[in-house]
Amino acid sequence: MSTISITERIIKDAGEFLSYEDACKLADITENNIDLIVYANKLRNNCKDKSVFTCSIINAKSGLCSQDCAFCAQSGRHKTGVKVYPLLSEEKLVENALRMEEAGATTYSMVTSGFSPTDKELDTLTGAVLAIKKKTSLSVCTSIGVLTESTVKRLKACGVSTCHHNLETARSYFDRICTTHDYDDDLQTVKIAKSAGLKVCSGGIFGLGETWSQRVELAFTLKELDVDSIPINFLNPIAGTRMENMPLLPPMEALKIIALMRIINPKKEITICGGREKTLKDFQSWIFLAGANGLMIGNYLTTKGRSIDMDIDIIEAMGLEIIKGDKKWT
Repeated sequence: MSTISITERIIKDAGEFLSYEDACKLADITENNIDLIVYANKLRNNCKDKSVFTCSIINAKSGLCSQDCAFCAQSGRHKTGVKVYPLLSEEKLVENALRMEEAGATTYSMVTSGFSPTDKELDTLTGAVLAIKKKTSLSVCTSIGVLTESTVKRLKACGVSTCHHNLETARSYFDRICTTHDYDDDLQTVKIAKSAGLKVCSGGIFGLGETWSQRVELAFTLKELDVDSIPINFLNPIAGTRMENMPLLPPMEALKIIALMRIINPKKEITICGGREKTLKDFQSWIFLAGANGLMIGNYLTTKGRSIDMDIDIIEAMGLEIIKGDKKWT
């Protein structure tokens, strides 16, 4: 089957018919990637109009993570020279939220290293969320590891809108990336958050050595979980990690990944996050043409992002409109 024949059917049926086998056929087509991007853009226009949301994160607790994720600068198993500090104070978390709203963010996520938060850390985080909701119009997200039902209930009660928890890669490749917890732990956190009525932001990182079929596998896992937003990261190899010598993905390959994610999950929010500057280089504005409708602005966890003003300018130059707060989920 050709790119055109498959994608025309996707647009007609809003992606509902697409099988894993057809998606793998699309992934295997090495020519006409521009056609794939064009159709992904049509899907984005059909499903999301011209709306774009912007999210921001803060590395709220850094380093000494007990997990051994091969790409992560914050793993205690790696020697990367990353800053190590405990959970920031409630005041600092709120101050940063105010700055990011002023800079143009619509969503603010507090991210902590480690497998799961302690009760004391949760007290600080929930206090910060309450203050942020009073002082800003930001949609608040947390990314704080594996969660229990009681933790999720506390997060929802204080005003958290979204739980972020990446699966990172396909189940069939996960043991090559992480051995200190099971894939089902991550799936369970996503399911608990969904059951509690929180929006779920879950995606992965590409360029870890996974195959195209494993990329499709991850996309279908996210589809089956019915996550609300899918963040796409590209590996930025960090010295001192097990992935330090991995090559960067070529820009067109990265854009094809975005397009496939849109085609497999046509109605979902798709956000481009870490690693885009190094991977896409001068093709960063193409992420929207490839099907994305969200962009992480500002710095990442341990690496610098580019100028927020530059990102806002690109969105406006593409004729797109930044939407505010929880409106992004409508």
